[in-house]
Amino acid sequence: MRYRSLGRTGMEVSAHCLGTMMFGAAGNPDHDACVRIVHAALDRGINFVDTADMYSAGESEEIVGKALRGRRDDVVLATKVHFQMGEGRNRSGNSRRWIVRAVEDSLRRLDTEWIDLYQVHRPDHTTDIEETLSVLGDLVRAGKIRSFGCSTFPAEELVEAHHSAERRGLPKFRTEQPPYSVLARRIEADVLPVAQRYGMGVLTWSPLASGFLTGRYRLGEPVDLTSGRAARTPARFDPAIPGNLAKLEAVEKFIELADGIGCTLPELAVAFPVAHPAVTSVIIGPRTMEQLESLVGGISLVLDDAALDRIDEIVPPGTNLYHPDGVWRPPALTDAALRRRPLLDRAAG
Repeated sequence: MRYRSLGRTGMEVSAHCLGTMMFGAAGNPDHDACVRIVHAALDRGINFVDTADMYSAGESEEIVGKALRGRRDDVVLATKVHFQMGEGRNRSGNSRRWIVRAVEDSLRRLDTEWIDLYQVHRPDHTTDIEETLSVLGDLVRAGKIRSFGCSTFPAEELVEAHHSAERRGLPKFRTEQPPYSVLARRIEADVLPVAQRYGMGVLTWSPLASGFLTGRYRLGEPVDLTSGRAARTPARFDPAIPGNLAKLEAVEKFIELADGIGCTLPELAVAFPVAHPAVTSVIIGPRTMEQLESLVGGISLVLDDAALDRIDEIVPPGTNLYHPDGVWRPPALTDAALRRRPLLDRAAG
């Protein structure tokens, strides 16, 4: 297992991180089986575990808490805050009011006295970034968290957060957690260079492109839209939908490349992100022990220049073949009112 410094936090983490989004009702409801997956990952040298309060409405955090009993001191534990938790208003976002409440809930579910890395899961354009950085700094001083970062922030918002922290004398985001795979490389053009410039640790998610790089979905073969990820998000896999054909064609080329270097497609996919000099750790998120085993080979795989050159030929650097974050998009894109002048202003020229 390879280990790297997590930005400038002083923490050393494994180059692959165990993600637990699939633990609980949203994936694997068998708590004992999930605990065994965590233990197997730790036994293989992984010392970095990532979860979030919204994964299965807190159930994932509870499972991770059970799994780390007796092993907590050996693990760098990360979780996240932002998405709606339960009914009612003011139970989401990046405000001081919600973060102070949410961190206590996460500590209780995780059965721990501290969180090593507390991450803001998405930007919140209704809250000043200074408000968020301020409360996160208070939580560090209170000993509830050791460090904090963000997840899926556009490059321009990383820059804004950094400059706001410097201007106000506030602590800075130390890490960023973006989606990154051989099919989604846009962050190479902006997010990764910005993270390098500011000395941020980077833990990337979705190396299997939401299941597209498992080998289960092949060009010319029917897609089972009744089970698995394809049942939950059929638009990502249905070959009749525009854009999916390009992904399927790329997958065939990646399978050929993997065969040529003696590995599986998932192993190739897991090995790719960690080759980038800005990336600290790659999150793998198995639902079952079998899925964990299928990814283990990719943890030790080192891609040579010839393999990386071929990947660049299939999907050029900085290119996305699909939108990697189906959960959240910037309000500037989703809210038409933010993209259009008022009608009277338009008429007035």
